[in-house]
Amino acid sequence: MEILPTGGGLGAQVCGVDLRHIGDSGFAEIRQAWFDNLVLLFRGQTLTDAELIVFSKRFGALDLAPIQETGRRFVDGLPELYVVSNVMKNGEPIGSLGSGDAVWHTDMSYLPEPPKASLLYALEIPPTGGDTGFINMYSVYEALPDRLKQRIAGVRIKHDGTYNSGGYVRQGVTATDDPRAAPGEYHPLVCTHPDTGRRMLYLGRRRNAYLENLDLAESEALLDELWSYCDRDDFAWYNRWKVGDLVLWDNRCTMHRRDSFDPNSRRVMHRTQVKGVSPPAA
Repeated sequence: MEILPTGGGLGAQVCGVDLRHIGDSGFAEIRQAWFDNLVLLFRGQTLTDAELIVFSKRFGALDLAPIQETGRRFVDGLPELYVVSNVMKNGEPIGSLGSGDAVWHTDMSYLPEPPKASLLYALEIPPTGGDTGFINMYSVYEALPDRLKQRIAGVRIKHDGTYNSGGYVRQGVTATDDPRAAPGEYHPLVCTHPDTGRRMLYLGRRRNAYLENLDLAESEALLDELWSYCDRDDFAWYNRWKVGDLVLWDNRCTMHRRDSFDPNSRRVMHRTQVKGVSPPAA
């Protein structure tokens, strides 16, 4: 096994490993590399859905897949699998999120206990587009000036449950663009990672976010200022997908996004998520 950092703001490729055959010592090395690099890329994997689930469970119990826009919750017989795809079958989408841009976000941060990890496995990819970017939220927090760190200490942020990262209204939710009235969960804006002890900025996503106990204009202005620190290439890394790629990311200290791609191309990915805990305040 070889761990090769991407050279970007985070991430490493793990070479020389078949994830179907990992012993305890090999897994311990992978787990530490994940803490060190936040995102891991495993190329050339040949996993069945069952094998993807088995490997994912080594990081902890899995969440059930969220309900898709169609009202379906899971792959038949495999409730842990979430399908990310633009493909239509018999006039119905087989997955979620379509082919457009997906904005910077943390997966399911609108829940009381968001997942700690996500694993995304590439089955079909378009010839161009659909790249996935990741950003290091440790680095974003560390880049804040001291006066801004002091300003946000102890502040809680409301994570919106109205829209998913593709801009679609979540199943069973009535759309609203008033962040004070939108469904969602409050979490500390600055959190301490429970495994590494490092501080990170926990923004979730921009749309419908709200900072507790501030008037709306003040909340919006402060959020805009914080988000401006996320727009730095030296904090980010993008994966240009290949079939057989498995990407594992730490959902607590990263955000991710997706480039759009030709809707006439096929993109099929299977995702699992590892259960987490309420983000601990710094």
